[in-house]
Amino acid sequence: MRASLLALAVGAFGIGTTEFVIVGLLPEVADDLSVSIPSAGMLVTGYALGVVVGAPLMTAAGARLPRKTMLVVLMAIFIAGNLLCALAGDYAALMGGRLIAALTHGAFFGIGSVVAADLVAPDRRASAIALMFTGLTLANVLGVPLGTFLGQEFGWRSTFWAVTGIGIVGLLALVTLVPAQPAPQRGALRGELAVFRRPQVWLALTTTVLGFGGVFASFTYLAPMMTELAGFSDGAVAWLLVLFGVGLCVGNVLGGRAADRSLMPSLYLILGGLCLVLVVFTFTSRAALPAAVTLAAFGAIGFATVPPLQARVMQQAAGAPALASAANIAAFNLGNALGAWLGGLSVAHGLGWTSPTWIGAGLAAAGLGTAALSGHLDRRNGRGPRPLPAEPLPAGPLPAERFAPAPLPAQHPSAGAGHGTHPIVEQKSR
Repeated sequence: MRASLLALAVGAFGIGTTEFVIVGLLPEVADDLSVSIPSAGMLVTGYALGVVVGAPLMTAAGARLPRKTMLVVLMAIFIAGNLLCALAGDYAALMGGRLIAALTHGAFFGIGSVVAADLVAPDRRASAIALMFTGLTLANVLGVPLGTFLGQEFGWRSTFWAVTGIGIVGLLALVTLVPAQPAPQRGALRGELAVFRRPQVWLALTTTVLGFGGVFASFTYLAPMMTELAGFSDGAVAWLLVLFGVGLCVGNVLGGRAADRSLMPSLYLILGGLCLVLVVFTFTSRAALPAAVTLAAFGAIGFATVPPLQARVMQQAAGAPALASAANIAAFNLGNALGAWLGGLSVAHGLGWTSPTWIGAGLAAAGLGTAALSGHLDRRNGRGPRPLPAEPLPAGPLPAERFAPAPLPAQHPSAGAGHGTHPIVEQKSR
């Protein structure tokens, strides 16, 4: 099963690389296509919007296909999108390629998380999801810096040729290493959509938006904070991002293991820890060494949120885990946009470079509050989180009793928490 999870991780690596590598290539793209830097920056925004729109739509479109088949289709579309980027002769073609690639992002992480969870024992599901998301973390540590270097040395199109190659490797790995996945027996779209009537599903998605929004409120403005406050040179920022990425990898693994042991307590602890480390960061960011140490801790605790956030959505979306977890990938991306926007507002209003980190701490605290409310509803009903179902719910309206959480097996407090979107994700905060 490790080989199957590796195949999923390769796909995640390619998707994560193509999402963020454009940030380091904006000057080259703007110069080559004769557009402004802000216009080139819209390639980032366009991708995020493609993820938000594509996550539920692509997952719903493939609801009746075997999951392995859908993953292969998604990777083929991803390859086509990046190939179009590599061949793009103008801005419109490049944006079109980015949008095509983005459409696959949420559905791949959503469906991939379900497949990863099904490949292992119930008490190892969150860890399996974390292993798949390791591809996303490695994209930040290796893929983005290497892709940026490649594009700067040989032209930005060379980066997209490389990502296209990674996509082909991922496609072959999916075909050869992932075992056959039967089509859901009762996966009608009406039954999939019905899970969104559950308040707990929306609470879980809101927790993702707020919790991961806290990460990106600070991370988006990391470079000026490190250079203007901590005293690092511009050239040191790349190495600081590598340090942050190493923290992501560690946090992703630890977050998955913690979620396997005890999902909701782990979620409370991680979100509380994120709030705390962001508060500390506002003070340590004024000196180089303390800032670097806190940055690594920030990366670890920030991405440790992904497996439990994904797992929580999958628990509460019994009957449509793939669709709901893809929606959670969209929630990650909404959190990214919300955090960056609020952080930017605080800087624009003259509140200083630490103000986005204070905003992040506030968002993380709000996410913790939402998670606590969700846990309170579980306890008030006298039931634990529902286990992950093997099959989706039947089509048609759901009986009222299906909206309440099912009893949790006593021996595994987080059993069935197979997913964790993305995604992203899961999940994976887009």
